Amino acid sequence: MSTPLNSESISIALKNLPDWNHLEDKLSKEFVFKDFRESMSFLMEMAFECESANHHPEIYQVYNRLRLELTTHDAGRQVTQKDIDLAGAIEAVLAKRVLA
Repeated sequence: MSTPLNSESISIALKNLPDWNHLEDKLSKEFVFKDFRESMSFLMEMAFECESANHHPEIYQVYNRLRLELTTHDAGRQVTQKDIDLAGAIEAVLAKRVLA
């Protein structure tokens, strides 16, 4: 079972995760892409990272907008290091796309 992080630990971690927010025991971020195709392409690429980590976000996708929410279910739906790590992996996927 994963150990929930306290608010201070989460705040420190979020300094390295641009535009991620800590709200109601979850991390969340909204992404806006050029169009639906770009949004779905990012989502598919990100899915491989999620599968590799065996940790999966809640996904809300409408046309070119994507919102991800991360929480750890086996920690009582609270934020754990798993969420911080997955947010970092998602940022790495985004950075590769921006730099390409």
